[in-house]
Amino acid sequence: MAKQKITYNCTQCDYNTLRWLGCCPECNEWDTFKEIKPATPTSTPVGKHTPTHTVPPTVMTQLSSIPDQKQQRIFSGIQEWDRVVGGGIMPSSFLILTGDPGIGKSTLLLQISNRLAAQHTVYYFSTEESLQQVKLRAERLGCINDKLLFSDQASLHTIIATAQKDKPDILIIDSIQNCSISGAQSLPGSVGQLRESAFQLMRLAKEQNITIIVTGHITKEGMIAGPKTLEHMVDAVFYLQGEDRWHTRMLRAVKNRFGTINELGFFEMQHNGLQEVPNINEHFMRELSHAPGSALASIIEGSKPLMLELQTLTIQSKLAMPQRVISGVEHKQVVLIAAIIEKYLKIKLSAHDIFFKVSGGFKIKGSATDLGIALSLLSSYCQQPLPKRSISLGEISLTGQIKPINQINLFVREAEKFGIETLFVAKNQKIEKTSCKVHRLHNVYELLSLFTEE
Repeated sequence: MAKQKITYNCTQCDYNTLRWLGCCPECNEWDTFKEIKPATPTSTPVGKHTPTHTVPPTVMTQLSSIPDQKQQRIFSGIQEWDRVVGGGIMPSSFLILTGDPGIGKSTLLLQISNRLAAQHTVYYFSTEESLQQVKLRAERLGCINDKLLFSDQASLHTIIATAQKDKPDILIIDSIQNCSISGAQSLPGSVGQLRESAFQLMRLAKEQNITIIVTGHITKEGMIAGPKTLEHMVDAVFYLQGEDRWHTRMLRAVKNRFGTINELGFFEMQHNGLQEVPNINEHFMRELSHAPGSALASIIEGSKPLMLELQTLTIQSKLAMPQRVISGVEHKQVVLIAAIIEKYLKIKLSAHDIFFKVSGGFKIKGSATDLGIALSLLSSYCQQPLPKRSISLGEISLTGQIKPINQINLFVREAEKFGIETLFVAKNQKIEKTSCKVHRLHNVYELLSLFTEE
């Protein structure tokens, strides 16, 4: 009998090699290779010695011949969740919810299960906690519901057999890393078992028309633990992230075959579970400061505009190489705006330490915040605050010109809700009717007119 070869797989990119490596040559990550022992083959592999007549051919189908079936989405009644998943859960879909330990994944999933059980058959498998522990959490959350059925079974084969027999509408597994496959040579949570578990659950969802939601662990880098193929096999991936300042939890869609990605939902952790925060901008505006270095900007996450405070502190540097301490936005974006200001306005920011952050701990992307960053830098440098209740919406080019941005009317409508009085925008920015005072700017030279000479 030929000796079985042991291979090593990278848990980040699924790169395969015959020997262990410290650094993956594909994704350049360190210490990510795990040993994979080949499974005992259960059937004869397909090859030149396999009789082709034993495998029946499949029947090909034209898409036009498939009858139309409009699927009704499944609504939980938790609006933030329903919006992030794409306007309700698509039936027969396979979803994964992941996040840091203790962030509230099980709490959110139990609350969603309780709501869904009012109209649907829901089976909840807790592979990490005993039924007594689940009951304690359910009592605290007010989720004792006789229509919601639980089990602490961790065997994947038993879970699938139960689902095939009873055919529930929704199957929830908390978590997929703790599911065990009988006969497998590797431990639960290993690359091989995760891949096999995801494949079997994906087939169960599609073949039995069962909606499956599972929770997953994340690595220290914040990625889903396990092979990268796990993300490709599921229909949607949602991250639950925490912001300790307001005990706020952000639910972010990073993959969604049935909705928009980068959609954000907000929850607040309270004694009775996660409660919706339908208008997070109220929190941001409540904490807004009117001080030098502070500027209000706005970004769009999914379909929701968020108004965020940009804070800058500039100070004459005593170091040979001035510091650039930047959080919440790409480091190069702030450095680039500072270089544009120095080039055209002759303000030597290269001799200053620059400390920059986005209030609330958010990480933002996009050029729509360029004008806000520039005004925040100038406000701190001049030690003069910007006008009260003002917001900056514009992109700055390398030539110092201020460019219009997209979806401006969505930003403006949100700003009007919270009493914003002044808009700083590009000179040729098209805006529908607004009650705000519009201050149009053609280039960065005009920014200095906002600050008085002392």
